[in-house]
Amino acid sequence: MAPNVLLISSDNSDVETLASYFKKRGVGVVNLDSPAQIITLFEQKKEYIPNLVIIDLHLPTDGWLAAFRDVRKQYPEARALFITDRSDSNLILRAKGYGAKHFLRAPFEEEGLRHALQRMSSQPSAKKKVAIQESFPKVRVPVRVKIIFPYVFLALVIALGAAFVVSQITRNTVEERFVNQLIDTAKLGSDWMVREEDRLLGSLRLLLNTQGMSEAVFLEDAERLRELALPVAVNAGEELIEILNTDGISVLTIRREPGSGLDSYQYSRGENYLGLNFVQDVLEGRVDSLGDKYVGVVESPQRTYLFVSGPLIDSIGNPVGVILVGKSVLTITRQMREDTLAHISIYDIDGRLISSTLLNLEENPISLETELVAEVLTNKDEASTIRGLSSESVDYREIIGPWEARSKVELGVIGIALPETFLVISGEGTSLQLFLLISLSFLLVIAAGVVVANRITRPLLQVVDASTEIAQGNINVKVEVTGSDEVAILAHSFNRMVEGLKEGSLYRDILGRTVSPEVRDQLRNTLSSGDLRLEGQFAITTVLMADVQGFTTISEKEDPSTVLNWLNELFGELVPIITAHGGVVNEFSGDSMFTFFGILPNPLDGAESAYLACRAAVEMLAAVGRINDLRQSRGDPQMNVGIGINTGPVTAGGLGAEDRLHYTIIGDTVNTAKRIETLSHQFDESGIMVSKQTLIALWDKRDKFNLEAQGVYTVKGKEEKLLVYRLWPAGADVSLDIEMIDLVQ
Repeated sequence: MAPNVLLISSDNSDVETLASYFKKRGVGVVNLDSPAQIITLFEQKKEYIPNLVIIDLHLPTDGWLAAFRDVRKQYPEARALFITDRSDSNLILRAKGYGAKHFLRAPFEEEGLRHALQRMSSQPSAKKKVAIQESFPKVRVPVRVKIIFPYVFLALVIALGAAFVVSQITRNTVEERFVNQLIDTAKLGSDWMVREEDRLLGSLRLLLNTQGMSEAVFLEDAERLRELALPVAVNAGEELIEILNTDGISVLTIRREPGSGLDSYQYSRGENYLGLNFVQDVLEGRVDSLGDKYVGVVESPQRTYLFVSGPLIDSIGNPVGVILVGKSVLTITRQMREDTLAHISIYDIDGRLISSTLLNLEENPISLETELVAEVLTNKDEASTIRGLSSESVDYREIIGPWEARSKVELGVIGIALPETFLVISGEGTSLQLFLLISLSFLLVIAAGVVVANRITRPLLQVVDASTEIAQGNINVKVEVTGSDEVAILAHSFNRMVEGLKEGSLYRDILGRTVSPEVRDQLRNTLSSGDLRLEGQFAITTVLMADVQGFTTISEKEDPSTVLNWLNELFGELVPIITAHGGVVNEFSGDSMFTFFGILPNPLDGAESAYLACRAAVEMLAAVGRINDLRQSRGDPQMNVGIGINTGPVTAGGLGAEDRLHYTIIGDTVNTAKRIETLSHQFDESGIMVSKQTLIALWDKRDKFNLEAQGVYTVKGKEEKLLVYRLWPAGADVSLDIEMIDLVQ
């Protein structure tokens, strides 16, 4: 968006100069000649937002103040620059009292305007704001943090404690459930082994009771045995059937590889099983509490098999051989894995891994220590042994129990393992629920703390912001009062304080209008110290008296209100000149003005005060000339001003009663200055008379002025004769008569 400048001034020459500067740089300029047009502009062009607003301090009837207020209301982000065509300290000070910060004095040349804009862009107001803020103590721990922190701390402690306790309970519960699941799976595996052993015994009984089996073994008729045994093997899906004679030699072996089809049986004979205990027990006819059937494990180069064995008896009761029905341990582990969904590992009595669905036989030739196997077999009726193991980066828990046959023969140990992911998944699900619950509780506690903190601190922050604005000079602030607690009372008291400040600002503004700023500050400093009477002080000062010549004649012919306006117009031009040269306007009395130099705001020596007073007097003559030119154009009578200047000792201080004081100076120097001013009335034009004492005071700088000796005069009320000089404006063809300085002693 292109930059915009809003110019509020009724002086066409100023408008043209300033508008030309901005238009050359592509900046849009809108000119208003009265404050009333601001609201109209805002209503008609709400999209129009000025970046800079230039306000003429000399708008009629304090129009600058109305314009400034409307600008701040309608365009709060815009910067304000005040322009003035004269150095009016009182007006500038008043504008500062209302929050004005940036000023530009005539002439409005490009260089001066550029410097003013640079000062604004460097944000001296921000520097002032920083300086003001630095004078306040820094907020290290805001009230909001103090309120919220206990909530957060307690919520955190409670959340951590609850999380620890609940997680422990949850973990223990999940752990217990996992162990119970592992034990149940082990029981399932044990029951499966019992059922498988019963199934093998069922196949064995069918073979033992098959008609013609004993005769075929006796005759060692392998073909007849195959015809009798194969249907049983196929129907039961057996992997290995061994039919032995009484010497323990295989008459017929029916075998198929684990996992192969039922049509892939292979046949052989001649293998010797006589050395196996469970075969020897059958051949010797031993019978235990469970009968004459036995179970054993046989390791062959190809496979390890679990066998059940039983005696083959002929028709007259004589043993003719032994039948073995076997199943490979590999097939057993695979089928158990399918039925129990757990990993199965079978170890022999020495702890060597025979078969496993989890572990690699080549990488784990010995998977269990002998001591662990012995412990498992010893404590099999008292406790289960659980160990942890890893396979392919997955952690497992394995419960190890005895591997026993139906006759309680210990064949080895069997391990049933479940992955700990079951435990982790359960724990993670519970932990996630726990985390969400605790997080929600934590957030609710924090939210409650934030709400409480905001309800308490929001009014306090409004008070802080408002007090900062007041510290920067803006007293047009107000804090919203809500509620009925202590904070509301604080806001109400703050608003009362602001009203008091506004009232004080009004009184200060009134005081600044009735006395000079220097006198006002002197009164303020002295009153704040408790000295109500302002003790008199001796000083060397230069007094300047100014009076309108023939004022009585003028006032007789005109209306009093018109005369008052004429005087205000005159003094409105003369007072800024006095102020600009460090003078103090002490009093207005009708058409006369009483001023002094060199006491306030800082004491000066007589030479400096005389120099400043004479410079001011010369500029006052020039200003009176401009005013009379304007009056002539209006048809108004001329107003010539006589000025008298005298330098000497005075007493300065408060004059009056305790409840009503007037700061002034008294002494013969003041009286003499008045008398000298009356001598200027002898001229038919405005003129300046200075005393011999003033000439002596500015002797070193006399070449800067045009002085002409006027002779010696005797004035009313003074016995001493006065030697006076006329002070001419620059360019006058006059000379100073040095000899006349010594005429009066």
